[in-house]
Amino acid sequence: MSTTKIPPMAADQPHDGNKSPKMKVRSQAERLHELRVKKSEALQGGGAEKIAKMHQSGKLHARERLEILLDPNSFVEMDGFVTAARDIPGVDRVYGDGVVTGSGTIEGRYVFVYAQDFTVMGGSLGERHAQKICKLQDHALRNGVPIIGINDSGGARIQEGVVSLGGYTDIFYRNVQASGVVPQIAAIMGPCAGGAVYSPALMDFIFMVKNTSHMFLTGPNVIKEVLNEDVTFEELGGAITHSQKTGVAHFAANDEVECLQAIRHLLGFLPSNNMEDPPFRPTDDPRDRRDPLLQSIIPDEPNKPYDMKEIIRAVVDDNDFFEVQPLWATNMVIGFARLGGYVVGMVANQPKSLAGVLDIDASDKAARFIRCCDAFNIPVVTFEDVPGFLPGKNQELGGVIRHGAKLLYAYCEATVPKLTVITRKSYGGAYCVMGSKHMHADLNLAWPSAEVAVMGSKGAVNILYRSELTKAKHPEQVRVERQQEYEDTFSNPYIAAERGFVDDVIEPQNTREALIRGLEMFRNKREQLPPKKHGNCPM
Repeated sequence: MSTTKIPPMAADQPHDGNKSPKMKVRSQAERLHELRVKKSEALQGGGAEKIAKMHQSGKLHARERLEILLDPNSFVEMDGFVTAARDIPGVDRVYGDGVVTGSGTIEGRYVFVYAQDFTVMGGSLGERHAQKICKLQDHALRNGVPIIGINDSGGARIQEGVVSLGGYTDIFYRNVQASGVVPQIAAIMGPCAGGAVYSPALMDFIFMVKNTSHMFLTGPNVIKEVLNEDVTFEELGGAITHSQKTGVAHFAANDEVECLQAIRHLLGFLPSNNMEDPPFRPTDDPRDRRDPLLQSIIPDEPNKPYDMKEIIRAVVDDNDFFEVQPLWATNMVIGFARLGGYVVGMVANQPKSLAGVLDIDASDKAARFIRCCDAFNIPVVTFEDVPGFLPGKNQELGGVIRHGAKLLYAYCEATVPKLTVITRKSYGGAYCVMGSKHMHADLNLAWPSAEVAVMGSKGAVNILYRSELTKAKHPEQVRVERQQEYEDTFSNPYIAAERGFVDDVIEPQNTREALIRGLEMFRNKREQLPPKKHGNCPM
């Protein structure tokens, strides 16, 4: 272990009687040599042997991660010589105290970043470690710059007791103050256990790495001891678990390099703070490009699925759609793209998964994403094909009303430009929730295949004409006639358009141009909301 060696002060030097102690005057060359030695020592963290062990386990050292994440030669370290307090038994006084902090650039834009160093006491968080992160957060808030935290820590430093817990709480407080002000991104690149999980959980996006990232409040050993249940680290808190089952993580990368490159990609869609617009990127993709795929992608059979992501890619610039949380609640699709160079947040029902219904997880997924977009001035584009909310005892007892209200709240609260395209079904309460005109959406478009109604024609006919169907000699013939009558009267897009609930019915191939025009039309949108401290969003 490489540790600091603090030379004794002059007052500690032995001296003879009343004679003043003699101090050696060091030359400039000696001072420079000392600096280089200390710098070299700091760069080694816990030492070459421990760094080699990290490499063997498929992990990179904290400083190697920063080299990949940031633009070349842009990192400026802060507090590199900070060490743990002197009077703590069992605590190694290593330069940096287990976390590397500083600033750098990503595609020329500044970020503040910290990377925990697992080679120094397992990256455990003590008083000085926490103070370094808090200082970084304060700088980011004052300067309006994104925060990126690379987590690789065994948790609170036991030897420092409650001071470590206080350090975590100081970080949490700043996470909340920064929320909606600057983007906050967490990369889990090792263990993140106990109270440590709450800082990433309070941030905007969480990245994990398959097989080497783990997040949980209580680990497998504690669960075995308390509940006598056997569970592996991967099952309990691995990247796939949190990306597919819990929804805690937004991205699961195959390795650390892929993870860090994905963070760079994500930042390209986000502004530096809530007072700026997201980065505009000119494109050679023609605004009036018409993709023939859109003309035929909707099946003639109303219950036949199709892939909504194909529509999104066909419409956005250069077919580039950066999906968020692709493995969780797959009946809802969210992510970032550009239209005519402008960043947009995409929210879409996915007919390929559960017919695109809204349920508890889909509502939570879309609601938080919409609020994130609204916080950072990113217009929301909704592609809608939704038959309603998922029925069933599990959904009702699980609180689908409360969770659905989150999505309703998010759309109503958002003040950014809101544009909605109805591709096929728009039924019942789901019509209301998915960016309808009644939520003050700015532009609502529909394809000729759109069905806007309280419910589908089959269900409606069974209710409205139950008596007639029971008495009819040929009930199926009557059913077909009544269904056609219902569709002609209620469920086509022109009825909604007549009332101004749909602004225009367009050919599918014209969707890209119509959306770009809409973004340009409403890009200077400003809304005055009633004065209040904050709303009370359903939780």
